Order: sequence, then C-alpha cells, then structure tokens
Amino acid sequence: MLLLVQIMTLIGSVAMLMYGMKIMSEGLQKMAGSKLSNVLGTMTTNRFTGVLTGAFITAAIQSSTATTVMTVSFVSASLLSLSQAISVIMGANIGTTFTAWIMVLGGGSFDLRIVIYATIVIAVAFIHTRKNPNMGDFLMGLSLMLLGLTTLKINAAEMHLDEMNAVRNFFVSTSSWGYGSYFLYLLVGGILTFAVQSSAAIMAITMTLCSAHVLPVDMGIALVMGENIGTTITSNVVALSASIQARRAALAHLVFNVFGVIWVLCVFRPFVGEICGLWSVDFQPGVPADVSPDRLNGILATFHTLFNLTNTLILIWFVPQLEKLVTIIIPTKPEQKENDSQLHFISGGLMSTSELSILQAWKEVHVFAVRTQRMMGMVHDLFSEQDQTRFTQIYSRIEKYEGICDRMEYEIAQYLNQVADGRLSEQSKREVQKMLRIVNELESVGDANFNLSRFIRHKFDDKIQYTDEQNKNFERMIYLVSQAETYMVSALERIDITPNEFYEMTNMENEINNFRDELKNQNMRAVTDKEYGYAVGVNYMDIICELEKMADYIINVNETIYEQKHDK
Repeated sequence: MLLLVQIMTLIGSVAMLMYGMKIMSEGLQKMAGSKLSNVLGTMTTNRFTGVLTGAFITAAIQSSTATTVMTVSFVSASLLSLSQAISVIMGANIGTTFTAWIMVLGGGSFDLRIVIYATIVIAVAFIHTRKNPNMGDFLMGLSLMLLGLTTLKINAAEMHLDEMNAVRNFFVSTSSWGYGSYFLYLLVGGILTFAVQSSAAIMAITMTLCSAHVLPVDMGIALVMGENIGTTITSNVVALSASIQARRAALAHLVFNVFGVIWVLCVFRPFVGEICGLWSVDFQPGVPADVSPDRLNGILATFHTLFNLTNTLILIWFVPQLEKLVTIIIPTKPEQKENDSQLHFISGGLMSTSELSILQAWKEVHVFAVRTQRMMGMVHDLFSEQDQTRFTQIYSRIEKYEGICDRMEYEIAQYLNQVADGRLSEQSKREVQKMLRIVNELESVGDANFNLSRFIRHKFDDKIQYTDEQNKNFERMIYLVSQAETYMVSALERIDITPNEFYEMTNMENEINNFRDELKNQNMRAVTDKEYGYAVGVNYMDIICELEKMADYIINVNETIYEQKHDK
C-alpha cells in the first residue's frame, strides 16, 4: 500500500511540475507577449542576434515550443527569413537549458518549501486582489513547479530506489551493453519526451533516477540527448499539415539536434568524463556515481547546456548550408503555388499559447482584408469587360472568392474561439472580441463585392448602356471606396491607426455618403427627364448604393482598429 502511495505521489509531482511550468509560461506571456513578439521581429538582423533573441525569449517564457511556433508564424508572414528562423531556433535550444538549472535549484539540498508556500500566498493575493493577476499567475506557476520538484526529490528519497533489487537490476542489465545502452536510452528519452510532450518532465525524472544512485550518469546523459530529439518530433508532426516554410523550419530544428547527438556520440565518454571532472566526480561508464545528488544534477544540467551551446557554436557558421539542406529535403513542387482558399498563418493546427496566438490571428485577418481588396479590383475589371468569355471568367473568380471569404470568416472565428478558451489577459480578451467584429465586417465586404458583380452581370446580360456621366460617377465612387479600403489594409498590417488617419477616414466617409446622396438626386432627375430608362437608373443606383454600403463596412473595421489602440 505504501509503495502505491509513493508511486502516485511520484506521478502527481511530475504532473504538478508540468502544470506549474505551463502556468508560469502563460503568466509571463500575458505580461509581455506582444513585447516578446516585437523583440523577435526586430532583433534578428543577423544570425548572432537571432541566436541571442531566441535564447532570451525562451529563457523568459520557459517554452522553446512557444518560441519555435511563434518563429514559424513569422516565417510564414515573411517577417523572418528561413535562415533567421534557424538562428532563433538555435537560440531557443540554448534558452531551454535554463529550465534544467531551475531544476538543479529546486532539487538541491536546501528545502524550498517555506519559500514556496510564502510565494503561493503572495500569488493568491495578487490574483484575488486583481492588482496584478498576471504576476500572480507567474508566481503561482513558479511555486507549483518548484513544489513539484521538491516533492519529487523527497518522494524519491523515501522510496529508496537504490535498495529495490528489481529497479537496480533493471538499470544494471541495460547499462552493460556499451554504446548499445547509449542508443537504447537515447531512444527511450526521445519516445518518452514525445509521449508526455514535455522535455522538462523527463529531465526531472532523469535527475531523480541519477540522484537515487540507480541510473548511471552516462545513461542519464543519453536520456537527455534523447529528450533533445523527442522535443523536435512534436513540432515536425504538427508541421506536416502546415506551410512548406513551417515544415522546413521544424526540420531544421530536428537536423540541429540530430547533428549534435552524432558528434557527441563520437566523443561521448571523453566528453562526459570532462563534464564529470568539472564537478569533481570520477566517471565510470555504466556505474552509478556515489556522490551527492546536487553534483549529479549539476552534471546533467552542465551537459545539457554545453551540448546545445557547443552545437550552436558549430552550426551557426553553416546556417546557409543548413537552409539549403532542408530546402533540398523538402523541395517546392511546381504545383505547390499559393492557394487562395487556404489560411496562411493559422492552418495545420500550429497554435502556440493563447497570448502569442493573437499575433497569428492578426496576420490572418490582414490576409483576409487583402483578399477583399483583390475582389474589388476584379469588380472594377468586370465592369469594363466587354468580352463574353473573359467576363464569365472574372465573374466565376469573384464567386469563388466570395466562398473563400465565407470560409475564412468561419475558420478565423473558430480559431479565435479556441484562443479565447485559453488563459487570456483582459486586454487580450478585448482584442479577440474586436477581431471577431472585424472578420464579420470583412465577410460583409466580400458579400458586397459579390453583390456588385451580380448587378454588373445583370447590366451585361441585359445589355444596359450607361451614359458617360454614369461611367464617370462609377469610377469616382469606386476610387473613393478603394482609397478607404487601402487605408484599412494598411491599418490591419500595422494593427494601428493614428488620430490623423482616423480623421481623414471620417472625412472620407462623409464624402462618400454625400456623393451617394448627390447621385441619387441626379438619377431621379435623369429618369424623370428621360435621359435614360428606369431599368438603367435602378441598376445604376444598385451599384452606387452597394459601394456605399461596402464603404460603411470598411469604415467599421477602421473604427474598430482605432478603438483597439486608443480606447484602452
């Protein structure tokens, strides 16, 4: 019965560790998610600053996966090149080693429980007084992570794993095959990390087994190498259904770690011996070291750091070659052209933590706006087209784009709802609500474009001829609406509208409304004076009024962006 309780405590402490890291990471991203995105976008001018940026962000948010996913989304948005992304991913591998050193602290000889409980009290105070709930989340996550590590250490000591013959015999038998054992533990580390989706959890278990003097330090290091491989498998599986650049970035991450494992295996025992020497430990292959747990944990953390640091120092000089390699492995096929019916940034399930996912959604909303702008260009071409075949082709394309707009609204809204299910700050919740309003307005812009194409088709089929004055007025109206749409697309790209720009847009809306009213009066007089027939006047005003309605939808988007940035 006691053994069962100890096993459940072991599993619970690992779960507490994983959950604590998740809460801590989300808390940090709530406090600085957008700033971290800006840092990633601006501090990657060369491969060296890219490495530093990746290391800094990963150490800050305690999630190399979040950094990698954010980097991939930036590559898809053409804000980062593939070579820049590779350097950031290299830095993320260095930054993730910071987690191991936190574990060394949490698993040390000093009992952190008093500090942990005091921190939990402070975290609860922050959360419930609403003074700084994001800081409260961060402190709560840190406390749970350290409590999980401390519980893991105490429980392992109480289990006396070194006195369990079955456990000791298992590790002795699987550690006596030389390099065969290293390959076995490397494989086990990769599989376990992929299965639990957390290299930190497997690192904690590895440290626990080594500290209990049942797992030889060299086998523990082989597990650590496997963890480095396993953490890349998830991103590669997720990227299978994503863009080609996303797959290449994920593959570069895998190649980076596989290369490191290969060269370390070539000098494995001398390399491990040198690291053990740094901690004044005599290295004996396949034999558990009879030294303090602090030293054993320090050896594992030191190896993890030196492995990724040395690997980066080697490969940073070969980023162009690495980029070329992944491009050769995943080539661009001739038929793989841009597909307007697919989302660019949030397809394939690539979704980071909720705060950082908002950036990906904004990029997709911008693409949505660009497609509606492209539709308006088609409408303008349709209006002046006289050839039957060409007219039918343009009309079919507009009809296709209308369906694309409907799907984009649904898929972006569905994605935003998934984001909203996460732990969001109040500001981010408002941002999601405003994005939902914007995609609804953009879908209405797409519908208005399709309505215009139907009115123009009616004009074409019935051979309705406009006067020169009507054609001139149409050109003037569509120019004004296009100008407003250009403002909208630019604002969505920057996710910002200045007060001066907003003032200009308000004047533009008034100009469009006044012009619509003027044309209504002119049309009524022209029909009364028999300048053209009633059917011509109806078709003409249908088009003018639909353009004015489209302008209303566009102005609504601009107003929502302005509120997002200036009505905090």
